[in-house]
Amino acid sequence: MNSPAMTRVHTSGGTSADQVVYVNSAQAHAGQNVYRGLKTSEGDDMGCIEFVAIVFAFILMIMTFPISIFICFKVVNEFERAVIFRMGRLRRGGARGPGVFFVLPCVDDYCKVDLRTVSFDVPPQEVLSKDSVTVTVDAVVYYRISDPLKAVIQVSNYSHSTRLLAATNLRNVLGTRNLSELLIEREAISHTMQASLDEATDPWGVKVERVEIKDVSLPTALQRAMAAEAEAAREARAKVIAAEGEMKASRALKEASIIISESPSAMQLRYLQTLSSISAEKNSTIIFPLPMELLSPFLNSSHNQPPAQPSQFLPPPLLSPSIHHNCSSSHHNAFKKFNKSIDSTM
Repeated sequence: MNSPAMTRVHTSGGTSADQVVYVNSAQAHAGQNVYRGLKTSEGDDMGCIEFVAIVFAFILMIMTFPISIFICFKVVNEFERAVIFRMGRLRRGGARGPGVFFVLPCVDDYCKVDLRTVSFDVPPQEVLSKDSVTVTVDAVVYYRISDPLKAVIQVSNYSHSTRLLAATNLRNVLGTRNLSELLIEREAISHTMQASLDEATDPWGVKVERVEIKDVSLPTALQRAMAAEAEAAREARAKVIAAEGEMKASRALKEASIIISESPSAMQLRYLQTLSSISAEKNSTIIFPLPMELLSPFLNSSHNQPPAQPSQFLPPPLLSPSIHHNCSSSHHNAFKKFNKSIDSTM
């Protein structure tokens, strides 16, 4: 079957530029208006009451002409659009603005829509990850209105609906990820949520521009377990690095000892270098190593001496009683003379 032909219709609304609308030819012949896929009923036959109300509105506007100007002409800002309803029916031409547009008193009603980007925080959601770990995640969503007509007609409250859908989508997306993916692949998860939300809110005229995951909160017990695991891994790596350093240092010392053993003067130069580095620190005590080669002659001479005779280690002989008596008497006489000399001086 051939698809129904499409007719290009030019409409103009207020001060806005002419807007191109594609309508189904069958609907156009039937007197129905379609704008961006939305059916408008303004072209339908009006009832008697509607016709009388519109005529009465024009008469009232003419009768109160100086004052009606302030009521009939409305202004919307650059970042706003106005969706006009006449007797409850959507008017042709789509949203008006920016600038001045005309409304009939008591007949027309309009709704302003802000086109600026709006951001909101998704409440913290407790999510069970794919590996059965409970985490608390919160995010922020940035969106704007891409089609004011859909935002007014297709949904009752686009802001509240987008917030609820964002919270639900956050739980659904995070439930398919592991804990490691939640902590590492935040950017990929944000892009997935943004694409899913944008597709779901497109019928409402809402464009989701960006989704960012703010924080992933882990249970306290899990945080301690992960911290202990990370600390143990770091300690293991530190021990391996220290062991490798000791092995390299031992190899370097071995090579140095081989080089020094080939030239004895190299050890003396090393001693002098050590002495220079110690003296640069202004130390009061300097320990200078003495080579064992300087003491070898003395050690060899002590080893070459003959062993001592046993008589050398005998105790001195005891004095005879007569000699002991003479010695004691002589000591007594010397003591008397010393006392007499002290008395004479006094």
